[in-house]
Amino acid sequence: MSFINIENSTARQVASMLLDIGAIRLNHKKPFTWSSGWKSPVYCDNRLALSYPEIRSFVKESLANIVRKKFPAAEYIAGVATAGIPQGALVADVLGLPFVYVRPKPKEHGMGNLIEGKIDEGKKAVMIEDLVSTGGSSLKAAQAMQEAGFNVIGMSAIFTYGFDVAEKSFEQAKLPLICLSDFNHLLTEAVAKRYLDESQLTYVMSWRADPAHWK
Repeated sequence: MSFINIENSTARQVASMLLDIGAIRLNHKKPFTWSSGWKSPVYCDNRLALSYPEIRSFVKESLANIVRKKFPAAEYIAGVATAGIPQGALVADVLGLPFVYVRPKPKEHGMGNLIEGKIDEGKKAVMIEDLVSTGGSSLKAAQAMQEAGFNVIGMSAIFTYGFDVAEKSFEQAKLPLICLSDFNHLLTEAVAKRYLDESQLTYVMSWRADPAHWK
């Protein structure tokens, strides 16, 4: 199994924090529109966590602990642009490891870099993501790292929607993904904190079942 979540207590705490600061928003009356065109009652912007020192530190330490416990052989940390860059840099600093980041496409001037930082072929790298939805951009970044000569041994992210397409893609790529929190823990906390009642919960869960065709 390549798609793994961290322990329940951490998952609930992270979901609770993200809800409290508005990094994850729920709106069952007026759905958000994602860049993909999907309509969704959920919107996630984990960048907001960077503006809250206590939450930033908790997330940083939690991601670093994943690397320590699950990927102890890591020799490099790589951030996925753009939101994974600051999180990855924080984790690399905690662990005292070299850091690089991966652009979505090569820079259009200068050296035309796709990966910024020292490329060290053969080194074992763990990638840090902000958010995993379908997994496409995350796996594209991992492929770029591998093509540059790194040995990508895993990826960690703050939050995942847990879509089946992402789970299957990571399994096919044989890349372990460990996330601090996910959609199921988010709903548990949203109901506990009264962001959603039971009827609204059913409505939001219907989106999770088929997000591409949800209305």
